[in-house]
Amino acid sequence: MLNVVLVEPEIPNNTGNIGRLCVGTESRLHLIHPFGFVINDKNLKRSGLDYWVHLHVTEYQNVEEWIAQIPNHSRVFLMSSHSDKSYLENEFQDGDWLVFGKESVGLSKEFMARFENHLTIPMSPLIRSFNIANSVAFVVGEAKRQIGLKKV
Repeated sequence: MLNVVLVEPEIPNNTGNIGRLCVGTESRLHLIHPFGFVINDKNLKRSGLDYWVHLHVTEYQNVEEWIAQIPNHSRVFLMSSHSDKSYLENEFQDGDWLVFGKESVGLSKEFMARFENHLTIPMSPLIRSFNIANSVAFVVGEAKRQIGLKKV
């Protein structure tokens, strides 16, 4: 299973959509506090529809709690619009950790310094970033494609 990590998510609709994507792709969702919403928020459930009950989700009170349980830090991939390496150039494996920052500012420089693998999603210079739910869908889709190819 892939591990999708949202660091301090702010918008419940995005988290709900990502949760639904995780159910559909058999991925785990990891949420690191603080959140910009209450986890039982009606918008979160509306976006996740009735799929939320099938979601494998874990919450962490802080970054340190999450980091302490990662078995292999070399398989953690941070998504950032400031990276030079495209996610399309990366070789993903089952069990990888795909980390996305909060909607307003992404991942902090301090957080980025904790891990060596930084990836970006190529985009037009006309925008600063994609919506986080779309970004997760891009990266999870490519990772699942690669993992599926390796099983054949």
